Amino acid sequence: MPVHNSDISEVFNRTADYLDIKGENPFRIRAYRNAARIIGSLSRSVADMVAHEEDLTKIQGIGQDLAGKIKEIVKTGTLPLLEQLKRELSPELSALMEIPGLGPKRVKVLYDEMGIRSVDELRQAAEEGKVRTLPGFGAKTESVILEEIGKIKETKKGGLRLKLAVAEQVVEPLVGYLKKIAGVKEIDVAGSYRRRRETVGDLDILVACGQSCPVMDKFVGYEDVEKTLSRGKTRSSVVFRNGIQVDLRVVPEASYGAALLYFTGSKAHNIAIRKIAQKKKLKINEYGVFRGEKRIAGRTEKDVYKQVGLPWIEPELREDRGEVEAAQEKRLPRLVRLEDIRGDLHVHTTWSDGRSSLEDMAEAAKRLGYEYLAVSDHSKHVTVAHGLDEKRLSQQIKEIDRLNGKLKGLRLLKSIELDILESGSLDLPDRVLEDLDLVICSVHSKFNLSREKQTERIIRAMDNPHVHIFCHPTGRLINERRPYEVDLERVMNAAKERGCHLELNAHPDRLDLDDVECKRAKEIGLKVAIATDAHSLDDLRFMRFGVGQARRGWLEPEDVLNTKSWEELEGFLKRY
Repeated sequence: MPVHNSDISEVFNRTADYLDIKGENPFRIRAYRNAARIIGSLSRSVADMVAHEEDLTKIQGIGQDLAGKIKEIVKTGTLPLLEQLKRELSPELSALMEIPGLGPKRVKVLYDEMGIRSVDELRQAAEEGKVRTLPGFGAKTESVILEEIGKIKETKKGGLRLKLAVAEQVVEPLVGYLKKIAGVKEIDVAGSYRRRRETVGDLDILVACGQSCPVMDKFVGYEDVEKTLSRGKTRSSVVFRNGIQVDLRVVPEASYGAALLYFTGSKAHNIAIRKIAQKKKLKINEYGVFRGEKRIAGRTEKDVYKQVGLPWIEPELREDRGEVEAAQEKRLPRLVRLEDIRGDLHVHTTWSDGRSSLEDMAEAAKRLGYEYLAVSDHSKHVTVAHGLDEKRLSQQIKEIDRLNGKLKGLRLLKSIELDILESGSLDLPDRVLEDLDLVICSVHSKFNLSREKQTERIIRAMDNPHVHIFCHPTGRLINERRPYEVDLERVMNAAKERGCHLELNAHPDRLDLDDVECKRAKEIGLKVAIATDAHSLDDLRFMRFGVGQARRGWLEPEDVLNTKSWEELEGFLKRY
């Protein structure tokens, strides 16, 4: 069975979890967590690199020891150390760390003091009021634990949803494999994947091909398939090793556009289109557009929309959030595209917790055709990231000036990602911020403040005239950490009043702002920076996820800060 980058990343993260629970050397734990991040963000398949006997130590941050472990995971699907730790502790124990508020230290206390090894055991102990008696917990923490366990159970009832980036790693190789089959004329991944939702449930793939095409046999025989649920001439369903269901449908070319529209969804969008068709005495389904028994359209999506008097609507907009009315009134947005992006306003280097040097990041940005790149390393409060104090920031400024003297076609922007402290003050003094081109700020701690206090904290930080962008505004990690409590509409209005802007963090673990809040920002008139928060060269390519989220939020090039030239951007960065 093939092993994807996400599988390797998961093994390393789980190993780090168990080592953390055991209280092992923090440097060893960090090495596994770093390896998980590095492999998870690579654009190339590590399994392919192993198959071609490439030197894995050429991956920045991967030494001989980790390279050996990666090869082991690729060959066996796991790591002996992880299996040993599971036997020593419990296979279920790392699930406790998925509960918000339960880090390794608290999990260790639960395990050492009460022998708790599973979520069910924790729930029972909390319901009996036993958890509150442990050091570092208390009644409030116990209550939060029960609440979060309930939320996790509700989420699981809705079925497995993969992050978009993980789904991409699974489905793109499959599409490449199917495209090569003789007779396949068209192929698309439909559903929420095509609409670029941040998480994906089942994957729907459409193929147009002739009756003799062997695509179904090849599909169910694909190397990632663990179980075949059904197999037919026009539809087959399988389950992949990671638990995701993939459906393949073969449709005639004459119906391909209608089927693509139908299976792309959303359901609400399709219902809205069918209602318009009914008023025109037409019927629309996955087979085409019909007047009576006669099919009058269906070959392309544009043909289907045309029959109901509408222009083609971008897949990312198809959520029944006003896109049909906008199409009727000829005011659909001209959505931002990846090629509109002229720079990245949030990246990290080896000066803090990044894995690539200033020069390497600059060269990678040039290869992407960027005009500028903002070096926004962490400030000193993030000690685990080796954040910059005043002295080191001044040294980095000089180094950036030196590089700008020799770089051609790219400008490195002097920036910093400042920590917003609990009081709302910033992590570095104003005197050093005056020398920067761009200042961004973020919440990295005290996520448990009340909604009012968290909101006031952020607005107080934006009161500082040196601040330009508030980053990953809700602090969420998709499927891992819930957003902190904050009145985001109030934050947005405060940012607009102060001449500040908000980030749409393009990292696929964050995608923060979400699509609804992106649209709200647009309606308020607040500019958004789509930025990758890159910690490596490969992370710069996360921009595609941010652009997809921005498109779902109706953002046009004029709504996005980093579609501007540096000269234009300078004007937007001037505080009122």
